[in-house]
Amino acid sequence: MHKPSSRMRAASQVLVDALEGHGLRHAFGVPGESYLPVLDALADSRIDFVVCRHESGAAFMAEAAGKLTGLPGLCFVTRGPGMTNASAGVHVAQQDSTPMILISGQISRGFRHREAFQEIDPRAVFGTMAKLVIEIDDAARIPEFVARAVRVATQGRPGPVVLTLPDDMLDEQVMVEDVPAFEPLEIAPGRSEMARLGALIAAAERPFVIVGGSRWNERAVAALVRFAECFDIPVSASFRRQMLFPNDHAAYAGDLGPGANPKLVQRVKDADLVLAFGARLSELPTQGYSLIPIPNPGVAFVHVHAGVEELGRVIQPTLAINATPAAFTAALDDLEPPADTRRRAWRESAREDYLAWSEPLPQVPGPVQMSTIMHWLRQNLPANTVMCSGAGNFSIWLHRFYRHPGFGTQLAPVSGTMGYGFPAAIAAARLNPERTALCFAGDGDFLMTGQELATAMQYGLAPKVFVIDNGTYGTIRMHQEREFPGRVFGTDLRNPDFAAYARSFGADGFTIADDRDAVAVMEAAFASKNAAIIHVKLDTEAISPGTTISALRAKARDRG
Repeated sequence: MHKPSSRMRAASQVLVDALEGHGLRHAFGVPGESYLPVLDALADSRIDFVVCRHESGAAFMAEAAGKLTGLPGLCFVTRGPGMTNASAGVHVAQQDSTPMILISGQISRGFRHREAFQEIDPRAVFGTMAKLVIEIDDAARIPEFVARAVRVATQGRPGPVVLTLPDDMLDEQVMVEDVPAFEPLEIAPGRSEMARLGALIAAAERPFVIVGGSRWNERAVAALVRFAECFDIPVSASFRRQMLFPNDHAAYAGDLGPGANPKLVQRVKDADLVLAFGARLSELPTQGYSLIPIPNPGVAFVHVHAGVEELGRVIQPTLAINATPAAFTAALDDLEPPADTRRRAWRESAREDYLAWSEPLPQVPGPVQMSTIMHWLRQNLPANTVMCSGAGNFSIWLHRFYRHPGFGTQLAPVSGTMGYGFPAAIAAARLNPERTALCFAGDGDFLMTGQELATAMQYGLAPKVFVIDNGTYGTIRMHQEREFPGRVFGTDLRNPDFAAYARSFGADGFTIADDRDAVAVMEAAFASKNAAIIHVKLDTEAISPGTTISALRAKARDRG
């Protein structure tokens, strides 16, 4: 336990001591003169500070660290543009329910409300994204506010907290005691709630589980697997939460996101009991809020969530349970499983639908076949590989055809934020250098944060990156062809040689321009101990696994 200190210290040292005392060890940032005393205090701390090349990259890395550890990832930036550049990562942390603390320097207290150099109002900027925004004016209150920030970021539905530090406050000397390290609060379900849940499950012929959200761990996932096995209930993952249930398990039915398996969507509609464990059930997993009627679901609906404010926020549940995943899944072990096997066919057919959707790897136009790449990855990646992605049509190949073997193997933004995947892979490599960190990125997606390759090289990290280059902002082009067929404007991209780009940083660079070279290239890239970019030259016509540009255009024109 961190021992309280009552010695005289600079405010900057009090801050770093407080962060250390709560067990926070992973920080990412871009330096700024507005918080130089904090940087100096970090130099002698146990906190691992990774200097990045852009604040958005630093914020994405901090958010990824929060996902991987369950503790707030730290992001340090300077005032004004440093804060606004980091806002994309704060938004990811909000929508993905990830614990994160953004700590920023700020203008001097006496300069406020004059539009001083780089002045912004952090409460106005972050008030709709962060769970809490505090400007620390009094150095003596730093331990109080850090303790509050850590709790707010982690408890209930996790999310981002923003702390700003006026630069004239950081040099103040104060004598203040540290706050003892926090212990995460686990909320357990009540006995009456579990009894009602048991009765609803017992009465159901076609129950279905949707798992999602944050605050999960390996033990909670294992308990959910036992529950699915004992009760013969199929389980689907919410959007970009596939790691919350082993995809090779007989009860796994696929994921609910954009372009979901139509049979999976219909199965949820056919269920007579829908069980949402940890998921918010927002726009994408509910297929544009069409999957389950709102506000009355028209079917028995159980919603379990750590944030009480999420229960009944959109869909009114038959049974609402305010509980964290670890405590709730532990309580599932006490439910009495059915004596018969009447649900087995329901569960088995859900699995068959998933395999029929995810097993055949489609052929696409052009000399490069994504099916070859996906097949090789499924056969050759270590089970503990951390698969990272940003946003774009390229990610459909992952969601539909890659199989996450277990917890802690996925970093992907529920918020649909481009540029996230590569910084996330760098964070994964920094936190777990013994594991393979793999980023799947599109051409437009990668170049939003591609400069962070310099960060990877500076720290001797070796993430592997597939840059799927189809010469267009693919998702937008797909929608453009649907709405304005043949009128291509603002979506074409002229790209660099990504393999040469990698080599210019000192990383390894490879190119797949012909399917016959794919396996040899991947074997070489993954055998290397260095960071590597694999430039995949995909035909623009291959806009997604299920359709082509020509087919989209023809269908749109036929529609009139």
